[in-house]
Amino acid sequence: MHILMIAPEPFFEPRGTPFSELHRIRALITLGHTVDLVTYPFGSNVQMPGLRIVRSMAPPFVSRVRIGPSWAKVPLDALLSLTALRLALTRRYDVIHSHEEGGAIGIVLAALLRKPHLYDMHSSLPQQISNFGFGKFKGLAAFFGWIERLVIKRSGVVIVICEDLDDTVKALKLPVPTVLIENAAGSGAAPSAGTGLAVRRSLGLDDTTPVVLYTGTFEAYQGLDLLYGAMHIVVATRPEARLVMVGGEPAQVEAGRAAVNRLGLSSAVVFTGQRPAEEVPAYLDAATTLVSPRSNGTNTPLKIYQYLRSGRPIVATRLRTHTQVLSDDVAILTAATPGELAKGLLRGMSDPAAVAIGERARDLANTKYSDEAFIEKTRRAYEVLVR
Repeated sequence: MHILMIAPEPFFEPRGTPFSELHRIRALITLGHTVDLVTYPFGSNVQMPGLRIVRSMAPPFVSRVRIGPSWAKVPLDALLSLTALRLALTRRYDVIHSHEEGGAIGIVLAALLRKPHLYDMHSSLPQQISNFGFGKFKGLAAFFGWIERLVIKRSGVVIVICEDLDDTVKALKLPVPTVLIENAAGSGAAPSAGTGLAVRRSLGLDDTTPVVLYTGTFEAYQGLDLLYGAMHIVVATRPEARLVMVGGEPAQVEAGRAAVNRLGLSSAVVFTGQRPAEEVPAYLDAATTLVSPRSNGTNTPLKIYQYLRSGRPIVATRLRTHTQVLSDDVAILTAATPGELAKGLLRGMSDPAAVAIGERARDLANTKYSDEAFIEKTRRAYEVLVR
């Protein structure tokens, strides 16, 4: 089939939803489909047989867009709509496939063309409004809740990326099927043994230094203050331990440095800034323990699937954002407090049983969250849509 895909994100940039979109496209092309992707005017081009990227115009004075909701997305989405409409009226498509708030555009085009619409739901739109600090605008979350319900109601199939979103859709009691496709394929490659040695050398760490690794964005919901507080406790017991922070915008990294300085941790925390996606596996190989301290939200962090592939012990907060995928069998789950998280990190560094936990995590990744499983679930979603 020839698919018109609407992605209201900078494509491609190394962050959550664009990663998911990239691997959804790759799966569709593997299954024999072709994709015209309508996306923002920002991001690097991706060369892939069967993929055509069509970028909307850039509005004046907008040169980038941050993660999550923002006022910059209003003119961006308006111009994205016009580009998608132009394509819909001038080319032939079999399916409209939309991501995030692009669903509002997608259902209109699907009705216009009388074609089926598939909604790729990466998060709950009203929850995003609250998580990113827009809750003070009264009625905005309710409006996006209404939009979300309408998009789901007008879709033939909804792809959800975690159990919580599946529950969100089913709670609406609409006769719309869901297909759960975890973002495992978009999370990144597994590390190759030995590649972490060069990373340790570049960071000035020897082979025996216990390394706690965090990768990902530095947004407030990630719980980084919780992590810094836990590390303050850890170094009191293991002063040789180091926390390596991979990710963050420059301003966020500076804020992180200021936070650890206030705790007297400047010598124990290394900030690398954002690194290319292809470098991340080597950082995972350099780690003793991996950490996800998320304190808010319900979506499973993309990094969890790559963490699983690494075979390293994972320490994560015992919140639904993690427990949809992680259990005590494959991770060290703790309460979302600095003290409990610190206990988990110390256990990950020192407990011999943590090695077996990491091995079970890798086994889980290689079975339930394999690339083959991802492609098969994508095939099933389109089979249900056409049927």
